[in-house]
Parts: sequence; C-alpha cells; structure tokens
Amino acid sequence: MFRPLPFFIGLRYTRAKRRNHFISFISAISMGGLVLGVMALIVVLSVMNGFDRELRQRILGMVPHATITAARGELSDWQELSATVETIPGIEATAPFIEGQGMVTGNGQVQGLMLYGINPALENKVSILPNHMTAGTLDDLKAGSFDIVLGEILAQMLGVSVGDKVTIVLPEASVNLAGIFPRMKRFRVSGLFAVGADLDASLAYIHIDDAARFMRYKDGVEGLRLRMHDLFDAPRLAWEAAMKLPGQYYVSDWTRTQGRLFQAIQMEKTMVGLLLTLIVVVAAFNIVSTLVMVVTDKQADIAILRTFGAKPGTIMAIFMVQGSVIGVIGTVVGTVLGIVLALNVSAVVQFLETILGVTFLDPGVYFISDLPSQLLWSDVIMIACGSLILSFMATLYPSWRASKTQPAEALRYE
Repeated sequence: MFRPLPFFIGLRYTRAKRRNHFISFISAISMGGLVLGVMALIVVLSVMNGFDRELRQRILGMVPHATITAARGELSDWQELSATVETIPGIEATAPFIEGQGMVTGNGQVQGLMLYGINPALENKVSILPNHMTAGTLDDLKAGSFDIVLGEILAQMLGVSVGDKVTIVLPEASVNLAGIFPRMKRFRVSGLFAVGADLDASLAYIHIDDAARFMRYKDGVEGLRLRMHDLFDAPRLAWEAAMKLPGQYYVSDWTRTQGRLFQAIQMEKTMVGLLLTLIVVVAAFNIVSTLVMVVTDKQADIAILRTFGAKPGTIMAIFMVQGSVIGVIGTVVGTVLGIVLALNVSAVVQFLETILGVTFLDPGVYFISDLPSQLLWSDVIMIACGSLILSFMATLYPSWRASKTQPAEALRYE
C-alpha cells in the first residue's frame, strides 16, 4: 500500500522506542494533558448546560414569561383580552393573576412573601406549579374558602403543614371605628409545593377570587400571565400583544425579572471554559517541547535524509505528522471519555457519595439533589476541533527548525 514518505517516517518515529526515556515521558505527559483537558471541558460544559436547563425549566416554569397589566386600574374584561392575545403566533397560553407583597405569620414566626391570586383551572397552562405539588392539589383552592398553597421551605420556616392556619398581612392600612389597622386575613394551608430553594421560600398562591376580595379589586384582575413557545421571543411578543390590545398597558418579561441570573450563568460558563482551555494550551506547549527534543535527538537522521535528497518540506512534514499523532490520539481519547462521563455524571456522583459517605448537593441548600448534565454536540465538536487546531499549530515551529538543519553541521561530530 502506498504511503507518502513523511507519513511513513513520522508514524515510525512515533511508534519507535527512544533512547532518551525523558522524551517518551514528555510525550506521554503531552498526550495525557490533552486527554484531561478535552475530557474536563466536555464534562464541565455539559454540567453547566444542565444547570442552565434546570433553572430555565424550573424558575422560568414558575415565574411569568411575560405579563400585561393595565396602565390604570384593573382588567375587568380579561377574558376578551386573553382570547385576543392567544391569537398571536408564538404565545401558547394566558391566565389571569393578582399579585401582592406582604408578610405571613404562623406559630409566632414572620416571613416575607410574594402572594399570587390564580385561577386553578388555568394555571397549568402557564406554570409548572401543578406538577410540583408535594401535598394537596391546586384544585383544593376554592373561591371563598380562603385556602393557601405555600412553598415547602416557607412552610418549614413557619412551622406549619397542611390544615394549619396562617395570617397574611398586607402593607396597607384599613380604617374602621376601632382605629387604623393593617389589612390582614387568616388562611388555611391546603397544599405545599417544591420547585427550587429560593422560590419555595418566598411564593404563596390563593384563589384569584379570594385575592380580589382581600386586595380589594372590584370586578377584575391585575393582569395576564403569558406563556411563550420560545422564551427568547418573550420581549417582542409581549410588546406585540400590548400593541394589539385597546388601551394602554404595562409590559414586563422574564429578561427583566430573571435575566441577570441567566446572564451570570452564561458568564460563568464562558469563564470556566476559558480556564479549562488553558489545560489544552499547556498540553499543546508540551507538544512543542517534545518535538524540540525529538528534533535535537534526530539530528543525524535528519542529516542522512537530507543527503539522500529529502527536501526541507519533507523533513518538516515528518515531524508535523509525529506531533499531530500525539494531538489526534489525545483529542480522540479525551473526547470519548468526556462524552461517556458527561452522559453518566449523575451516576458517578451518586457512586462517589455512597463510597465516601458525603452529600455533594444537599437538597436543603440547592434546588436540585443530583448533578444535571446536558451534552451538546456543538460543544463537543467545538472542543475537539479546537484541540486539534492547537495541536497542529504546536508542531509548526519545531518542524520548521528541523527543516533548517544543515547536514554537514549535524554529521560533523557523528
């Protein structure tokens, strides 16, 4: 089988046992560095993608993708407005809401909360809340019953459970014959939910009719929650919906309320990726040092090849092949190991927790109990191609030096 001379000699140099064992050691270190760097990049980026996915599904599954509220007063004809908004392509569903901030007290404990009045029959269209109920259901929220659904962490802070009573206090005063008192109301806990650490400690839900009576809405609601098919279309679609409706409205979307959190995740992913890329860069520099020592060790062989008529380009190609083999093997092995580990990182972490007897992700602190991972083939391709390019570039200078070797100078002391 025909093989070009540079490939034949370059591959033979790669397989041959060297007289200088230190060169072999440096070659192994270079290949191991590439394997470690590529594997770490794939695994870490997959874990970061997993965290981003979990946050998007859970937090953005609970908070509104976008909201439309009246510029003045309340929405009394929200059914008609909802039907109009849902005709816009890209908006999947809408649901009415009433929102308020206040304090909740129970068993002598006081906590701040965000109180939402919702329609239980429509909430599953715009929120994942019904899928994360740990006690009771949203159907238990009946108009006039003044029941409330609390997050699990908030319920633990208050020391209450299903069936207990809590008092909601709004930052508004009520004036009667006895004087001025804050507006408050007793509610019975009918259900608990668990979605994420922060949300479980600050959210509570009641029936929208009870919220209207408690917050003194006459015959309407505060606004509409919108659920989008594509999250990143939320700002545009929300404004489009507001422009299509008669009257003036305030528009808000998740990029204003939660955008900084996801920007922080993307920045962290970028910075971690850059830091881990340094491992690949160091491995590429090791390839440079390896080839420089190989060129020095093979001065006599280079001189003999030159005397037999080998051109400088041939000599350069020989050592480029030898260095590229190190890069290709290290990249391929690292990519395979990275893919396998990224697809099984949760099982590996659980195994380590069992062996070491420690918990890496405490459910009481983090909003997830296992390490999420989402392998994106675009990341794998980018990492593998980047590693191959760096490895190839690392071979250029040593190979160029080898091509400049003068046969007479190299054989003078042989």
